[in-house]
Amino acid sequence: MAPKEEAYFKMFGPEDLQAPKMKDDTSRQKDKERKSRLSLFLTKSGSHENVSPHKKTNTTSSNISPEAALQWSDSFEELLKHSDGLESFSQFLRTEFSEENIEFWLACEEYKTIDSETKLLSKAKYIYAVYIESEAPKEVNIDYNTKMAIQKVIAQPTKSCFEAAQMKVYSLMKKDSYPRFLHSDIYLRLTRRKGPGATMFRRRSRSCVFNDRGEATTEPSAW
Repeated sequence: MAPKEEAYFKMFGPEDLQAPKMKDDTSRQKDKERKSRLSLFLTKSGSHENVSPHKKTNTTSSNISPEAALQWSDSFEELLKHSDGLESFSQFLRTEFSEENIEFWLACEEYKTIDSETKLLSKAKYIYAVYIESEAPKEVNIDYNTKMAIQKVIAQPTKSCFEAAQMKVYSLMKKDSYPRFLHSDIYLRLTRRKGPGATMFRRRSRSCVFNDRGEATTEPSAW
């Protein structure tokens, strides 16, 4: 490979590396919409390296209804289905300096949609350099064996080469970060914003969040 071509290949922006292969129009449109949603979220979320956990960040919370936010508590999977949920969860992870977990998971989701071998290699090297290798700027917490398995195939990556690491990070977020998010001020501010017409069920749910001894169920009705 000529020096100029090599330098060009190393530049970020895999969309410019190679003309996309021909594929079904419906599949192409789905991939474009998925990538657009991921790119929009990552652009909004920024980086935890420049965000103080005590600094309020701009969000679209004013456009999120309490009813919509309450759906996120159904399951971690439900939270990840919604761009607003992803953004709110990312904001919470920034307060814990662990936003690299959701960023890595999203990068892996996007990686699996790539068809071009050239783009796949470029994206794999980027993910490895940013999230996997030792002392990476946003190194995720995975075990040694998983890290070594990725290192062995990174020169000729497959679509599944990050799958084990992605699953471990996903499990960590689901079991550890997600429950704390549901009790965080960030989430509770969204679910508490109810008017006088709030139903008994919703208001009772909010009371239970703040009182783990159950007094809320014995207090005189406030409605």
